[in-house]
Amino acid sequence: MLIKKRTGIEIPSSEITPKSVYMSRRQFMRAAAVSTAAVAASGLLAACSSPEAEPAAGSESIATSSAADESVVQTAMPGSVSGTADELGDPLNTFEEITTYNNYYEFSTSKEAVAPLAKGFPTAPWQIEVGGLVNNPKTFGLEELMAFEQEERIYRLRCVEGWSMVIPWVGFPLAKLLQEVEPTSAAQFVRFETVADKDNMPGVNSPLFPWPYVEGLRLD
Repeated sequence: MLIKKRTGIEIPSSEITPKSVYMSRRQFMRAAAVSTAAVAASGLLAACSSPEAEPAAGSESIATSSAADESVVQTAMPGSVSGTADELGDPLNTFEEITTYNNYYEFSTSKEAVAPLAKGFPTAPWQIEVGGLVNNPKTFGLEELMAFEQEERIYRLRCVEGWSMVIPWVGFPLAKLLQEVEPTSAAQFVRFETVADKDNMPGVNSPLFPWPYVEGLRLD
């Protein structure tokens, strides 16, 4: 019998944000606003009646669309959304609006400028090169990455633009990839460095940010 001992950091599946919530974001935000207003109003009423009462965290952008593309997107939408409006009657964004509004500073800090600037960006081959203090330096293609055994994990996501959710993700542990390259005993960190293609990424030529973008993790 396999007995798994929880470490206390695992996120239970019961905390996963319901699909109906994150697929109907505007409805969720409106409900939150109404709840906040109701709490504020109740606090004011309580204050009036009692002086002691207290108030209550790259890919290729698509610049043009086709009927087939739009059909795929509409098929992926929740059943409550159809036609040209959502379940609250608000107009739906067009396929082109959805696929041309991006954060990708290697191209531009303007969300609307990324799509036209990235239109001719070569996305193949899409590779990850691993080198440094390893016994077996290697370059992984997309097909090789997809060949790793996939597993599902639950993560809390907090976006800097103000939204958050608990959602399952499918992928593979970084440790599995590192096993392939065999880090030496001298290796202490993993350095992640993004591509900085000045010929195809105009934003990389801007002095606004240091390129390439770099992050790091400890091996322990």
